[in-house]
Amino acid sequence: MSELTPVVLCLLPSAAPLGEKVAAALGARLDIRGTDFDEVAPHLTSIFLAGHPVIGIASAGILIRILAPHLGDKRAEPPVLALAEDSSAVVPLLGGHRGANALARRIAELLGTKAAVTTAGDVSLGVALDEPPEGWQLEKPEEAKPVMAALLSGTKGQLSGPEAEWLAPLEAAGAVDRLAADADAPLVLSVPGAAPLIYRRTALALGVGCARGCDPDQLIGLVGKTLAEAGISAGEIAAIHSIDLKSNEAAIHALARNLGVPARFHTATRLEEEASRLANPSDVVFAEVGCHGVAEGAALAAAGPDGALLVEKVKSSDATCAVARIAGGGAEGTPRGQLSVIGIGPGQTEWRTPEATRLIAEADELVGYGFYIDLLGPQARGRMRRDFELGEEEARCRYALEAAGEGRKVALICSGDGGIFAMGALVMELLDRDGDAGGVSDAAKRVALTHAPGISALQAASARAGALLGHDFCAISLSDLLTPRETIVQRLHAAAQGDFVIAFYNPVSRRRRTLLAEAREILLQHRPADTPVLLATSLGRPEERLTLRRLDALEVDEVDMMTIVLIGSAASRRITSGDISAGAEGEWIYTPRGYAKHIDGETQ
Repeated sequence: MSELTPVVLCLLPSAAPLGEKVAAALGARLDIRGTDFDEVAPHLTSIFLAGHPVIGIASAGILIRILAPHLGDKRAEPPVLALAEDSSAVVPLLGGHRGANALARRIAELLGTKAAVTTAGDVSLGVALDEPPEGWQLEKPEEAKPVMAALLSGTKGQLSGPEAEWLAPLEAAGAVDRLAADADAPLVLSVPGAAPLIYRRTALALGVGCARGCDPDQLIGLVGKTLAEAGISAGEIAAIHSIDLKSNEAAIHALARNLGVPARFHTATRLEEEASRLANPSDVVFAEVGCHGVAEGAALAAAGPDGALLVEKVKSSDATCAVARIAGGGAEGTPRGQLSVIGIGPGQTEWRTPEATRLIAEADELVGYGFYIDLLGPQARGRMRRDFELGEEEARCRYALEAAGEGRKVALICSGDGGIFAMGALVMELLDRDGDAGGVSDAAKRVALTHAPGISALQAASARAGALLGHDFCAISLSDLLTPRETIVQRLHAAAQGDFVIAFYNPVSRRRRTLLAEAREILLQHRPADTPVLLATSLGRPEERLTLRRLDALEVDEVDMMTIVLIGSAASRRITSGDISAGAEGEWIYTPRGYAKHIDGETQ
């Protein structure tokens, strides 16, 4: 089953009481829709593509129609269930063998209803061979289908290895013979004519340590050799554990991907609590990181107080590893935190990239200027969020980094593109600063960082009105809060002399009313009075407004804080059109790139 938080999706407010009950029992996120079904499809799709299990309190038909275009690899798709609003049935629609059937039974038991499980193995034999419960792993899931087919056809199988209650239905149905085997041996299910299925308990914790910049192949090779010599299958490893100082170490994450298990991290203080149980304590390691052993300490911390080392520390030139058997509820550790700086475009959902939509759906917490988070609409409802006001830019970036440093997935929401006059650069600046210069904690500096681009306001404005950015252009912020006024004026003169199409960000505020007028006068010294000017307000939102002016007629009072101003070059042109679809006031505007001259030159 997916590790991501399940989402209980109520398509109607009337389903909220049932949704609240189910969400509370599952530790799931509750998401209540309104009556606008146009919002449901993109929102459900984003949750599904992000990998969250979905329990939709809705008709199965609605869920199927919305998700049908997005179905592909059943081994990667999350569980999707339809739950009747009157609790009369819960139906696993997708991912039956990836947790949906088990989830359906759990919900059915909670509500005193019936799980409408339809997968053949579950119905006929009471078990899904390719979906072992937590604590077990099947070595080759793709080989389960022929074994199940053989059992369903009446072929008798053989079962050997440790006791496994979850396979008891096979024995009760007389589908298998139980053979004696060593309790430490793997669980093996075989039928004539098919490859045997090998199940292993994921009861071992792998502790690792390595030098900074360790070659991933060296760590992977060390672990592989160590496991092989100890007679341990990779399928027995539940997770990789290390010290939090290594949470951004590429070799450790490469190893986790290689083994197909999560990587978890512990503080030096927590690892030092295991000092008395270490087989190979080291004062050198203590002097470097604050604990007497990383590989053994991490393995033991994960194994729990009743766990024990199975393989003592083994080392190569730059890496170490150790294995412990889990018993008694060990420390789970913390995953590496993730910060996604997400540009959501000007506002409308259709202009948001699939990557941005996915990262927002995956996030544990949304951070940003409250208005920008509100622009997410359905994707923000019922979510953990931290709102900041205008003027609190550094505080919001700092909070987002520190929250991710605690192991959470954080989405920092920016309008337009996060790297264009937005929070992307400030996040990088905070990471670049030293701690005594106002930087962030070491934990925050180790987070996984993603910048997801968005459609910027200048792109959207140009597209709405035609193609004003068809040739060389630049962007200038007219805000002198962070940039000296003298520098802005210098850039205005340079852009005017260079005859660039110019996008003015932050053109005015309540107190800044003069720089836009000064920019107009500077530009009039270098380009015609009838140069087209586009005022684009609230792009991509219901209140969107496009206004076309001549440069000499540009008035500051027409511009507000929600407006981006685009000034054409001397070559920019207008096309008058009677078409109501024309970009602004019945006209299109564009900047030719010189193709006509190029073609004329070729034909002469």
